[in-house]
Amino acid sequence: MTAFILKLDDPFAVDPERVGPKAANLAGLTQAGLPTPGGFALTADAYRQQLRHLGIEDLVRQYNEGDVPTTRRISIEVRLALYEKSIAPEILEPLLAAWRKQRETAPLGVVRSSALIEDRRGANFAGQFESFLGVSDETEFLTAVRACWAALWTSHARRYMDNHGLSPADTAMGVLIQPLVSASASGGGLSETAEGHMLISATWGLGSAIAQGEVVPDRIVLSKSGFLRTIDAGRKAHRDTCAHGVSAPELVPKDMVSEPCLTAGQAVTLGRLLRKCEQLAGGPVEIEWAMDAGGFKLLQSRPLHMEPAIVPDEIWLRHPGLNGHPAGIGWGSGRAVVVNCECELSRVAPGDILITKVAGPALSHILQRVSGVVAELGGSTSHLASLARERGIPMVLGVLDATRKIPDGVQCAVDGVAGIVRWQR
Repeated sequence: MTAFILKLDDPFAVDPERVGPKAANLAGLTQAGLPTPGGFALTADAYRQQLRHLGIEDLVRQYNEGDVPTTRRISIEVRLALYEKSIAPEILEPLLAAWRKQRETAPLGVVRSSALIEDRRGANFAGQFESFLGVSDETEFLTAVRACWAALWTSHARRYMDNHGLSPADTAMGVLIQPLVSASASGGGLSETAEGHMLISATWGLGSAIAQGEVVPDRIVLSKSGFLRTIDAGRKAHRDTCAHGVSAPELVPKDMVSEPCLTAGQAVTLGRLLRKCEQLAGGPVEIEWAMDAGGFKLLQSRPLHMEPAIVPDEIWLRHPGLNGHPAGIGWGSGRAVVVNCECELSRVAPGDILITKVAGPALSHILQRVSGVVAELGGSTSHLASLARERGIPMVLGVLDATRKIPDGVQCAVDGVAGIVRWQR
């Protein structure tokens, strides 16, 4: 379309150096004929042009040479400039034209960050940038675009980059813009697990409740060849919905809380799509999906990197245990630290096992020092679970009453393959 706008069916849109791996992978699915919402990408060149338009290129170049106070100041100045100052006319005009064209058939849209450094081995950045659902008018659309650009310079994104030897000054941000899928159910999927199966997680409404670790989703296991093995219903007390530009949680009717979101036939159909994504990528993948009245739509596909499992010490089998969703990989042990509020995270020391209620992506910074994570909510395809797999950290999510039943300070073991947490009396 232009140097700054590429539709996902454009052959150039599969280039991750132009639009970021997130948008490029989705463009690949679209062009392979798999069901996606479609949409377009604002390219990384648009981000670079915006830096030039704002006159902050020299400021960005100073970032890598600065000490901690200097880098903090620079990141704030860059974010403020991206938020507050005008968008370059050569970007704004084609961007609004593409947005208005999309709104002719899709009143509500989705705006998602697509950084060039995402989805690489050892640094997938799950949940570290921005996504906006149910965007409607042009003012909030442009605000969402600015926020995606600025997401490269937030404190938690820079901390994640620091931990991986990366810098926001050395990369760029693409933006993915799509129609919102009016989802009756959504979730994620893994084309390979440590046990050699495929895994699907599902919840009612939009998938953000799973990504943020706010519900215990259904857990559906299929054989590698696509035959259904089990459907274990989760605990989905609320669902995220979007209407008239407002995204908000709502209570799920009582009879649906423990009702599976997908039938056996739907699960098998989604399993076929998961296998096709894997074949297209040439290796294991992690996907996000949504289902509306027209069927399944694939929202994301990224490489899945699994660390080898660690065999646990059999002595732990003698101790009490709780079951949940295996969400990391391997096995680890340490002192249990029960945390009911983020203000208590300072109690967690290197080698501890974090026991908490909600395991959201905001906890990503603590993964570098724990031996395992156990949470009462969440499932195997949440953002934090993806980050745990990346680091080879065992994690068990959806463990009912974990913070009440596991005593603070006891020795604890987490089996991220079997989905069991045990502790010494």
